[in-house]
Amino acid sequence: MNENINRRIVLAARPQGRPTLDDFRLEEVAAPAPGEGEVLLKVEWLSLDPYMRGRMDARKSYAKPIGIGEVMEGGGVARVLASRHPGFAPGDLVLARTGWQTLLVAGGETLRKLDPAPDPPTLALGVLGMPGFTAYAGLLTIGQPKPGETVVVAAASGPVGSAVGQIARIKGARAVGVAGGPAKCAYVRDELGFDACIDHKAADFPEQLKAACPGGIDVYFENVGGAVWDAVFPLLNTYARVPVCGLVAQYNAAGTATGIDRLPATMRDILTKSLTVRGFIQLEFSAQLPEFQREMGEWVRTGKVRWREDVVEGLENAPAALIGLLEGANFGKLVVRV
Repeated sequence: MNENINRRIVLAARPQGRPTLDDFRLEEVAAPAPGEGEVLLKVEWLSLDPYMRGRMDARKSYAKPIGIGEVMEGGGVARVLASRHPGFAPGDLVLARTGWQTLLVAGGETLRKLDPAPDPPTLALGVLGMPGFTAYAGLLTIGQPKPGETVVVAAASGPVGSAVGQIARIKGARAVGVAGGPAKCAYVRDELGFDACIDHKAADFPEQLKAACPGGIDVYFENVGGAVWDAVFPLLNTYARVPVCGLVAQYNAAGTATGIDRLPATMRDILTKSLTVRGFIQLEFSAQLPEFQREMGEWVRTGKVRWREDVVEGLENAPAALIGLLEGANFGKLVVRV
């Protein structure tokens, strides 16, 4: 890699529905130089996650949208090339908000040194990073699964869903996954140890889900929405808890929604079943990070929590990979080897 040139991918246009490759642009610019208290980083691994689609829109959200011409948002694992910060030295591996680029300057206070680094380092972007923490904090703080209860999670072969189901099992609950296709369902059931996994592409998906949850659903970890939510909602038990961390099925929607208005029936059941439905952003629970790192680290080391990665080669392939991620093309945590 030419360490005098920064290759970066910027937002070229705001998507209208499904993103296209024309919404991104690859640029080459001069490498930045670190100032006092800063470090120069070379990005080695980039995490791709569904929230990035929301940042491409201009609508109000929990975070500022990416501006046209600005570097695409994202976290990554990077190596220190040069340092003007006493806490970091060349060669150190760090977790950073890197964006989609090969080189960047960052303040030392924004970095977390990976010492010791997990093996592989990409675990810091997956089960030991933001996706794993999203599953841990959302399930245990909002979902609060109890022994014998039934926990359902969609996108169960992905980094968040797979962790949710495995943690539920550790806590003594039944784990029922929802995934797309026989291969993903077999992985969730046979390798991750879920009690069942239902293919949402099946023509009789609602009936299969109901059969897999004969006692109803006590916790539904919502990260997809759409048809999966429609099948889950009638099965929610009284006092069921629904942590909501994402709605991937709706991220590419354009314009005003059409079809049946389910809001009145939804609100009625929230009232009559005493349901808890709470949206959350994992940063709200940052005080739990030390406990998460300790517990999840131990579960990964002992094999109680397993993981899978989907590796894309080359920064230039990140746009196509993100488009595929939003349509369920990935199998496991999606990372880019920059």
